[in-house]
Amino acid sequence: MTASAGLVATLALPAYAFAPGSGGPQFGETDASKATRTGAQSVAVDGDVIEATVSSDGYAAVSGAEIEAAAAAAEAEAARQAAEAEMAAYAASYEGPSVEEYLANPPYPAYDLQSVYDVAAQYQGVPYVYGGATPAGFDCSGFVMYVFSQFGISMPHSVTGQAAMGSVISEADAVPGDLVIMDGHDGFYAGNGMILHAPYEGASVRVQPLWTSDYQIVRIGV
Repeated sequence: MTASAGLVATLALPAYAFAPGSGGPQFGETDASKATRTGAQSVAVDGDVIEATVSSDGYAAVSGAEIEAAAAAAEAEAARQAAEAEMAAYAASYEGPSVEEYLANPPYPAYDLQSVYDVAAQYQGVPYVYGGATPAGFDCSGFVMYVFSQFGISMPHSVTGQAAMGSVISEADAVPGDLVIMDGHDGFYAGNGMILHAPYEGASVRVQPLWTSDYQIVRIGV
């Protein structure tokens, strides 16, 4: 029994002896232990680290608006190139007289409105081509310009320019061969409230009823 008690005491002693701050200086609490217990910390930093500057990568941010503008510019450039290719193919598809050649040597020097209409009517079925001014394809003012060139009358490739060349008359006085002028569009008056014109992309030169009352009748040269 005595031996057992002595053994317990011997085993308990080290546990007690190693508890921080529990005895002599050889087992006292170290400065590191005190710092850990109290939460105190100190860090030594070199002066050159403190004075170091912070730099950022040299790039510029791009906004959403700039991305959209770049995409729109690329799309516009692609459309321009496609239009140029289309016009080049269009020009190569026709080998007959041009407006300039007709103006230099008009086949119909005697001008009258019925003759103008009769020449224009020959081109029914020609496809609409934006910017077109030959029988390979017409737009509205290109069609009018091409027909009048055969009578030696030079016209701009422009609705407003063509309208400015004539005099406004009443529809009651209109005859086939007069011009029907609308906002951004024109053609030949065909009589009875009809128009002969190059209408729009995907369509061909044709006669059809006027679809609006917002137009003027303009007479050229008579």
